[in-house]
Amino acid sequence: MAKLSKRLDTNVEGNFFVDSTCIDCDTCRQLAPSTFVENGDYSAVFEQPQSVEEELSAYQALIACPVGSIGTVKKDSNIFSKAQTSFPLSIEDGVYYVGFNSEKSFGAHSYFIQHPEGNWLIDSPRYLKQLEHAFEALGGIRYIFLSHEDDVAEATRYAKIFNATRIIHRADSHAMPDAERIIEGRDRVEVEPEYVCIPVPGHTAGSMALLYKKRFLFSGDHLWWNRTDQQLGTPKNLVWDDGLLEQSIRTLCDDPFEWVLPGHGERIHLPYHAMKSAVEQLIQRRWPIQSSPM
Repeated sequence: MAKLSKRLDTNVEGNFFVDSTCIDCDTCRQLAPSTFVENGDYSAVFEQPQSVEEELSAYQALIACPVGSIGTVKKDSNIFSKAQTSFPLSIEDGVYYVGFNSEKSFGAHSYFIQHPEGNWLIDSPRYLKQLEHAFEALGGIRYIFLSHEDDVAEATRYAKIFNATRIIHRADSHAMPDAERIIEGRDRVEVEPEYVCIPVPGHTAGSMALLYKKRFLFSGDHLWWNRTDQQLGTPKNLVWDDGLLEQSIRTLCDDPFEWVLPGHGERIHLPYHAMKSAVEQLIQRRWPIQSSPM
């Protein structure tokens, strides 16, 4: 729980604040960009909510924060309760943002797909009875896709509750050694119709993306939208192999998708042709072709 005594000086005055326990994971900026901003090594409140909708978003950020670093001087119990029961948040076409990010996954986002042939959980939130009931109401969980070793969090607990099949790549399987489905090598695997596991080594040896309906790319820590620069980004630090990272990004150039749903960073929806162009521009920026000396 956030403490006023640890309130950061970078917050504007008002009800909402961020304290010094913040791990700068981007969760609050994703959920309430009109209230929170990155300031140095932390998030901070740069403008207090000006409407009921903005206040609801700020409370959603408070609830989703993996380390409880967001607080209020005075809590509005009605809006807080509404925010708490709003998760998972619908994105589009049966795809949800789960919320309740886990500190065990460095505050990474997780997602949920509702599908008549069985639901999917993409990476894991922290465990809450409320989320268990929410998943149950949506039809349970058939598969848990783990994008890489960092974001497994409470996957085992949810798998046991729902008898779900956990999917992880062999190279990262030390993080989930008893997973029911192991993806081998670098070839794509269609686990079910409309669901394609794409190995994308680079950030870690066993990083994977999940392409759903040729529309939604769940990208883990491989690819995200940079809201400041308004362009796609990919890791520069904490990279296992930069050459393989480049190859992995290039493999996505011809994939048809219009959503990037990352573990960290901003999600983005662009038309197919604009997304393809954004991926190509990322490659040109990140790995520019060096001219041969004359």
